[in-house]
Amino acid sequence: MNTFRKTAPAKSVMFMVNYDDGRTAYLWVDNPAEAGDTRAIGLIARAQQEQGALPEGTITSIRRVR
Repeated sequence: MNTFRKTAPAKSVMFMVNYDDGRTAYLWVDNPAEAGDTRAIGLIARAQQEQGALPEGTITSIRRVR
């Protein structure tokens, strides 16, 4: 009997968004396929800023956390 189970892959991917003034925000992307494309992540972050989900400001870097 095997008591160990494989963990299910994460359904969302988390990114850390750094701003030029030292602030940090977090962004979750529900589609793992989009998470591999750095250009798409930048577009998603800017769209989230326009909607008010991410703070306004100049984004200096976006890094995948998990």
